Amino acid sequence: MSSKNFPLTQGDGYGIVVGFGALFAMGMVAATFCLKRYHSEATDSSEGFSTAHRTVKTGLIASAVVSSWTWAATLLQSSSVAYSYGLSGPFWYASGATVQIILFCVIAIELKRRAPFAHTFLEAIHARYGRIVHIVYIFFCLCTNILVTSMLLTGGSAVVHSLSGMHIAAACFLLPLGTIIYTMFGGIKATFLTDYAHTVAVLIIILYFAFTTYAASPLLGSPSAVYDLLVNASHVHPV
Repeated sequence: MSSKNFPLTQGDGYGIVVGFGALFAMGMVAATFCLKRYHSEATDSSEGFSTAHRTVKTGLIASAVVSSWTWAATLLQSSSVAYSYGLSGPFWYASGATVQIILFCVIAIELKRRAPFAHTFLEAIHARYGRIVHIVYIFFCLCTNILVTSMLLTGGSAVVHSLSGMHIAAACFLLPLGTIIYTMFGGIKATFLTDYAHTVAVLIIILYFAFTTYAASPLLGSPSAVYDLLVNASHVHPV
């Protein structure tokens, strides 16, 4: 399929993937250097690399949860159910996705109390249930990580391909390069900082679309106009 059938050219696609990846990589490497020089937050040891010396505060953790939970399905599937079922679609989609977060918060607090120096929950599984159960959970976690990583890469590659015609295989290999680079230099602290930047970008985009749709759109114009249209639609298509 020729590039004229896409909104962007293949060069634009490669530029976006490589350019933004390099931008985030250089930014996080610079942030890691500044933290190491001015705040003595070294990542030379395995403890610093994998746990950031357990100095990550609540704000960074919350932004990391939001950023990690905003994956391909969050943006693509929520839009699909909104188109199919109206406003109730993304509401119930988000409601189902928050159950895991609520349960994880409770379990994480209890795990922190009982195993304050654990690196992963698998260590607690090993201490509580033994080696066999530990191996089983390692297998489950490995499969989950492979599936989620594959979905993120293929989902992001499909979006880039639909916009520019960039080859999906090339996008799958190029998208994670920036992440690999800044993680090698900064460890888990760099991923938290990147998640914070991602969350800020997501919130700005959400606010832009919300105000554009409900305040500046000639078809809607205001929340009251949206409500009136929804009332009329409920009479035409009662649920």
